[in-house]
Amino acid sequence: MIKGATDRAVLIADFRSGLGRSILLGLEFLVAADIINTVAVEPTLESLLVLAGIVLIRTFLSFSLEVEIDGRWPWQKRRSAQATPSAGDAED
Repeated sequence: MIKGATDRAVLIADFRSGLGRSILLGLEFLVAADIINTVAVEPTLESLLVLAGIVLIRTFLSFSLEVEIDGRWPWQKRRSAQATPSAGDAED
């Protein structure tokens, strides 16, 4: 593979990761805003049920986006942890 193509692939992956993290942060702010709005306004059973639905949907979206960004399930080990130690680590 050509070095320029590799650099481009790394840049695209970094951009996608940064964009995904920004979307995750936005979803967290929206959940917090919905919670504050429900508590600040007179909480009714209907508004609490709507809040619960919104939180469930946004939590699912956040989880799905996290899996897409990392490329693994949360309970799987990180790929860097599975890598073999470098030659410098073997010298003790």
